[in-house]
Amino acid sequence: MTPTGHLDAEACYRAVKSRDRRFDGVFYTAVRTTGIYCRPSCPARTPASGNVSFHPTAASAQSAGYRACKRCLPDATPGSPEWDVAADVAGRAMRLIADGLVDREGVGGLAERVGYTPRHLGRLLSQELGAAPLALARARRAQTARVLIETTDLPLTDVAFAAGFASVRQFNETVREVYDASPSQLRGRGRSRSTATARTSGAVTMRLAVRTPFAGRRLLDFLAFHVVPGVEVAEPGSYARTLDLPHGPGTVRLHLADLPAGGGTGFVAAEFWLHDLRDTAAASERVRRLLDADCDPTAVDAQLGGDPLLGPLVQATPGLRVPGQVDGAETAVRTVIGQQVSVAGARTVAGRMVAEHGRTVESPVPGLTHLFPDAATLAVVDPVSLPMPRARGRALVALAGALADGSVVLDRGPDRDDVRRALLALPGIGPWTADYVAMRALGHPDVFLPTDLAVRRVLTELGGSVESDPERWRPWRSYALMHLWNTLMPDTPEPTRSVKEN
Repeated sequence: MTPTGHLDAEACYRAVKSRDRRFDGVFYTAVRTTGIYCRPSCPARTPASGNVSFHPTAASAQSAGYRACKRCLPDATPGSPEWDVAADVAGRAMRLIADGLVDREGVGGLAERVGYTPRHLGRLLSQELGAAPLALARARRAQTARVLIETTDLPLTDVAFAAGFASVRQFNETVREVYDASPSQLRGRGRSRSTATARTSGAVTMRLAVRTPFAGRRLLDFLAFHVVPGVEVAEPGSYARTLDLPHGPGTVRLHLADLPAGGGTGFVAAEFWLHDLRDTAAASERVRRLLDADCDPTAVDAQLGGDPLLGPLVQATPGLRVPGQVDGAETAVRTVIGQQVSVAGARTVAGRMVAEHGRTVESPVPGLTHLFPDAATLAVVDPVSLPMPRARGRALVALAGALADGSVVLDRGPDRDDVRRALLALPGIGPWTADYVAMRALGHPDVFLPTDLAVRRVLTELGGSVESDPERWRPWRSYALMHLWNTLMPDTPEPTRSVKEN
């Protein structure tokens, strides 16, 4: 069963009958007799098989004239994990649409990013996802609007433009059509569930959907271990960082905890402070990338957990994620900074660069003072002035130049293989760096780093080999790599200890 327009109706109906939460977000069930569409795990009575059809996206169901179920809220699910695995044109386009690219640059901008004409891209997405780019973007705007309506006290006019609608009239019509309720009615329904609380200007609190199990504590430990002073802050239970968004700076604080298996979809609480509320969708999508929110941990753990070498590690930490990124260019630059130095050394160097070249920002979170330096700024820096060996400094400036002029794009739009070739063509960028960037910045689930010294050491201690074992772990070698690294990851330090280390 795939999310690309080739759904097996019998398999889908079996999932619906069993209310299997693993398929939430993979497909949607539309019921002809009621005119609504649901997630597979909807608790309502299972409709007769002759009365249902299946859609690969919420936008596909909406385009067919169905409205969202008020009981199971089918749009509040993680995206399909297949989009990350296949990384085909449809998956790449969906990532950019979720980031709000169509709202900012139109269908033409989306088509240019993925390398197709607008007409051909429209045909492809209609075939694969059941809806054209504008319909997919409209569904995303509707979901963002519902979240803002039900979880903030923003005036509805502000919600309309924050969600990306061009007018209040368009906002009202879309919300009525998708949810069979006016914005005011949705807000009242949200109040009855006690989800809305008073917010300060520019502040939005969301629950970001993730599949369970979710090893939130170990994800936090990884992020805390690599924290860059001024840009990131971590303490037990939470991680916060600044965000460089299309319309201005922002801040996010995530509350990370383990979510056990059994619930299907879990939620990570996220607090956003945004300079411009039009960045709401982009901010939430980029943080979801950081969380690896669309991963299917059941599929990953089922394969890796049966491996004789990795099995005990998977059983000890089910639902381990591959940390993603909120800015691909930042991830690439930080990867070059970290070449051939310890993590602590890389943090120190990155912190000095942030203080020297990053833009200062105001944040409600203590310790967050800067945005990470953008590629255009670093592209004109004298390599000799950087706090690193000259060869690495030249490599960093060359990378920044390629990112600034568009020779290398790390927004998950281009083909992964094309990006890897472009990175390897740059001076000072080798396979380890290119592959690490692919794993973190592009969300590649099947990357392995055979030359990584820590990986080789852990494998040797476990009685394995980088020459033979990783082939058994396809297509989830990135997750296998995280389980090996996880054995070396310290717990998140207390705040006072973190300050001293920085």
